Amino acid sequence: MGHCNYPASSTTTITSTLTTTVKPIARKTSAKMLFSGPREKDRFLPFVCCLFLGRRKVAMLLLCVLALLVFTLGSLIVNKENTTPNVNQRMGDIDPYGKQVASNPALVTHRLPYGKQVASNPALVTPGVDNTPEYKNASMQNDKRKSNENRVQHPLSPHPCESFTFPPPPPPGFRRPGPRPCPVCYLPVEQAIASMPSSPPASPVLQNLTYVLDENPVNTESHGGSDFGGYPSLKQRKDSYDIKESMTVHCGFVKGSTPGRRTGFDIDESDLKQLDQFHEVIVASAIFGNYDVVQQPQNISEAATKNIPFYMFIDEETEAYMKNSSVLDSNKRIGLWRIIVVHNIPYSDARRNGKIPKLLLHRIFPNVRYSIWIDGKLKLVVDPYQILERFLWRHNANFAISRHYKRFDVFVEAEANKAAGKYDNSSIDNQIEFYKREGLTPYSEAKLPITSDVPEGCVIVREHIPITNLFTCLWFNEVDRFTARDQLSFSTVRDKIMAKVSWSVNMFLDCERRNFVIQAYHRDLLEHMAPPPPRVARTRYPRVLPDTNVGNPRKKSSARRGKGDKKSGSKRHRKIVAGNKDNNISF
Repeated sequence: MGHCNYPASSTTTITSTLTTTVKPIARKTSAKMLFSGPREKDRFLPFVCCLFLGRRKVAMLLLCVLALLVFTLGSLIVNKENTTPNVNQRMGDIDPYGKQVASNPALVTHRLPYGKQVASNPALVTPGVDNTPEYKNASMQNDKRKSNENRVQHPLSPHPCESFTFPPPPPPGFRRPGPRPCPVCYLPVEQAIASMPSSPPASPVLQNLTYVLDENPVNTESHGGSDFGGYPSLKQRKDSYDIKESMTVHCGFVKGSTPGRRTGFDIDESDLKQLDQFHEVIVASAIFGNYDVVQQPQNISEAATKNIPFYMFIDEETEAYMKNSSVLDSNKRIGLWRIIVVHNIPYSDARRNGKIPKLLLHRIFPNVRYSIWIDGKLKLVVDPYQILERFLWRHNANFAISRHYKRFDVFVEAEANKAAGKYDNSSIDNQIEFYKREGLTPYSEAKLPITSDVPEGCVIVREHIPITNLFTCLWFNEVDRFTARDQLSFSTVRDKIMAKVSWSVNMFLDCERRNFVIQAYHRDLLEHMAPPPPRVARTRYPRVLPDTNVGNPRKKSSARRGKGDKKSGSKRHRKIVAGNKDNNISF
């Protein structure tokens, strides 16, 4: 780019602009011959540029012009996308900072991860909200209005995050490997605390929920279950979805009136007294089978540190490892986490044991109002009050969970689980076939405004009221009866309850979940990972001065130097050698 190719026809004499004179050529070329055609003029133009500007300046000029063209082209592409009438449809196919969603007509017009529509229309962020045209119903509107009568109005009007928008998507064709977090507008902690409703909402229809007690449960059917879950029959399962004002359902811990006391999943008496205390908010997690490493929360406010307890449930195997590694002391605390040791765990599968505190927190904590569940592999990096305000209080919701970043269909999720070896394939097939006989169909437009049937269930944000307690009880019963892959049973339980009462789940974007939790590797992967290579310090070579004696016959021989010259030469030589010694380099 920076070289000048002189045309053969340009053989004029150049003397005024070059430092080295060029000898004149005997043959003279007339101006008419020099510009005989358009091609000759085009060939002569680079010669003139190089002649007067120099090769480097010409190269820099061309690079600047190229950069300006690229910038202008990119701006035109972005502006064209933003002004095209179907921009929402195209952007709806992309999960922010994640992979492209499979092409599905239901998601094209209703999944708007970018733009003001997301911030200004809660129905697009909170599936199932009543103010969408497809979902308006007079009786449901009345139920919704009644449930909000006891809740205070949001003290911030207009809301500071009302004008928040997602950044524009990258131009099409840009490669974005894997799911990534996206920006989330949180209120300051003080404002988030002030946004907490003063009283619980009215639970739709269901007001009084009790649980089955059976000291000697018997399995009468072939669909699985456990002593811990009580083996509910198919008829009992069907009746549990007939929502009434007062209900009694299976919900784990069937062998005793107090969860954690001789019921399986037993907890020490001193810990039971702690769990029975009243708390507005708790954060809970669990590690069973020594499967994960405890992750310490970050960016937790002073108010949350003082008022919100953090509980980590572990089994005896994990406790032994923590004691041997001196992580767990006599105070049963690891940083912010208060460790609760569980005895007599009911399942041999550590993942299935983890579903007990995940789905049945309302039974373990009977006097807690709000809870945030995070899997043991996750690190919380946003204050709990800010999370509750963002995903519950701002939308008048009482259950929030992120949807899967890529899959939204249960059938697709089942095949992905089988391909990844997440569970026994025949068990997955049996569960899906059972749901198909009940009427499960692939995801389609008929389910709008619900945007996904598959959650990313590693985080659950909920308010403990009867309807959400019923939902997690019935979800746990499906996990107890079928596979431990709770993503497969989530939509079945949700849809059966939503068909009976005006209630919905806030399924927010998975990139928003990745904003407030950071995912770490499981312990077995960490132990098998090769340690990172040690950092090698770059050796800095000394700067060697050029030998000024080259080509100077008077200073070539050191024997003829004078006394002063020898001393000066010795100093210069010692300086260079000293540099070599410090860096262990020999030339």
